[in-house]
Amino acid sequence: MKFIHFADAHLDSPFRGLSFLPSKAFNQIYRASDESLTKIIDLALQEQVDLVLIAGDTFDSTHPSPRSQLFFAEQIKRLTDAEIQVVMIFGNHDHMPEADLLVNSSPYFKLLGPNQQVEAKNFVTKSGFNYRVVGFSYLNNHIVEDKLPEFPAKDDRYTFGIMHAQEKTSTNSQNVYAPFTLAEIKDLNYDYFALGHIHLRQIISHEPLAVFPGNIQGRHINELGAKGCYLGKIDEETKQTKLEFHPTSPIVWQSVDVHLTEAISKNDLRDRLQSACQPQQTTYYSIRLHGAELLNDEEIDLVQDNSFWPSLPLDSQIVDLRFVTEEKMQLGDSDQESFEQAQKEIFSKKEFLHAALDWAKKDPVAEKAASDDQFRQEVEALAKIKLSQKLKGFADETETD
Repeated sequence: MKFIHFADAHLDSPFRGLSFLPSKAFNQIYRASDESLTKIIDLALQEQVDLVLIAGDTFDSTHPSPRSQLFFAEQIKRLTDAEIQVVMIFGNHDHMPEADLLVNSSPYFKLLGPNQQVEAKNFVTKSGFNYRVVGFSYLNNHIVEDKLPEFPAKDDRYTFGIMHAQEKTSTNSQNVYAPFTLAEIKDLNYDYFALGHIHLRQIISHEPLAVFPGNIQGRHINELGAKGCYLGKIDEETKQTKLEFHPTSPIVWQSVDVHLTEAISKNDLRDRLQSACQPQQTTYYSIRLHGAELLNDEEIDLVQDNSFWPSLPLDSQIVDLRFVTEEKMQLGDSDQESFEQAQKEIFSKKEFLHAALDWAKKDPVAEKAASDDQFRQEVEALAKIKLSQKLKGFADETETD
């Protein structure tokens, strides 16, 4: 028996924060999830799998656009027309009435546990292999109770669990997505637990198998690397399962560190940054530029200008550039103490918001940036660079005099 497991397609995801990109690039990103899903369906047909498991958050919201609904229905029809069984659950993003799902009725499509009750469904492959799928769908965006105690005991059939959930944490306020413990999954001893919700691909248990496939397309710079689905192959005699990850996302996000150890010319700086980016497919880069205190004002302004970057191959882009200072400013003890106190006060969230008040009133984007911790940290890093340059210039003048 063969199966595919994927989750978190997030069709219709808005990809916030990338509107600065050229329209061609932005449209490419917007279509990326659709392209990834299409490749997953292509793989299922090519491998002639028996089952496709969809572990929640297929759509990014409970009111997906007609375009994404029809697109998804078309992809599912490709599977059901080929008599490939599809078992799907809703997650915390796409919980909706079953009637709102535009997939055509078919014996080869099953939405499991639509009333948020754990449901078990038995199936048989064309070769006569018996298996069971057990799981539930969300009715609301939060489920605070542990659902695993409701899962039935395993019988002699190969048993899949399917769940959109996260492991319990010590912070109760975070336990709102059907929280579970790994010990509970192991106690159930299902042959394969198909999980969704966590966008980082990971196998959290090998015996028995419990797997987060990650999302099918990274949506921002914190969702790095290849994205796609798992293809499982089950030995019908031993019931042992072998897994293969298949990357399907047309775009990947990559973080790169570039280290400067001495002052550098503009051309050499551009070449260093460009050589750090060697995409094998369309890639969106975040660059952390270490040793930024070695840059002068003109070079800082230059690398922050989009026109500074010639086009990377394969339609790749540098979308995020962050400065990191490696050198501590040399100050006397009393001055150092005063400086650190001033830094702590000025860049506290309260003081920063106060200082940015007039600017934040200009438009909603500025208001959002002013309250964003990451933006505040980037401003602080740039301020350190500027101040370091000023102090260095002051020290040079003093030594010259």
